[in-house]
Amino acid sequence: RMESLPEAVLIRILASIPAVDLVLACRLVCCQWKNLVDGAALWILKCQQEGLTGAESQENAENWQNFYFLSKKRKNLIKNPCGEEDLQHWGEVENGGDGWKIEELPGDFGKEFPSEEVHKYFVTSYEWCRKVQVIDLRAEGYWDELMDTTQPKVVVRDWYAGRSDAGCLYELCVKLLSENEDVLAEYKSETIAIPQDNDANWTEISHTFSNYGPGVRFVRFEHGGQDTLFWKGWYGVRVTNSSVTVEP
Repeated sequence: RMESLPEAVLIRILASIPAVDLVLACRLVCCQWKNLVDGAALWILKCQQEGLTGAESQENAENWQNFYFLSKKRKNLIKNPCGEEDLQHWGEVENGGDGWKIEELPGDFGKEFPSEEVHKYFVTSYEWCRKVQVIDLRAEGYWDELMDTTQPKVVVRDWYAGRSDAGCLYELCVKLLSENEDVLAEYKSETIAIPQDNDANWTEISHTFSNYGPGVRFVRFEHGGQDTLFWKGWYGVRVTNSSVTVEP
């Protein structure tokens, strides 16, 4: 009989069951199983079995069940971050000058990207070009209670570069929005100026939202820029490999 098994053995059996089934089915079997599914030992074991633990995570993971699900779900929530699908998935597109263009790396007077997995970038023109992507956290599987109570980190990253023969400007603005799209938290970079005759190296910019309070349902990611010489064509800032991740 299952109830006669030592608790340590029962935890090992339960750890072999898919996580969703543990929460939606096994937790409802009896008080003992509910306590085990709600406890830390089962989820620590699942994390260890699936290589999700390390010294840092063991110290910081207060709720191991949430830590497990967040670690398993972690992915880039920005769609088409590198221009492989033209401007698909990007909205509120502002096409100043000659508008946005997608080019192959490294591009004229440019440098290769630090990751070999990135092959393209978006480039701006001689007037401001901006584009926006709004992420629906609920649609991505991040339930309301998780966002309101655990408030996992929302990590934002973007990469930008100029071409070595032209100066340019770059801006990033990211907002955490409520159900009614009220702004609950915001990060806005300064207007970053890259001078003419720069080294064309790619630079990462990042920000981590934490302790942002309950009610976050959407992430609004906006970036853009222009060149500073007002040359016709695409001499403005280059952007690629944008990312938004929800992390433990």
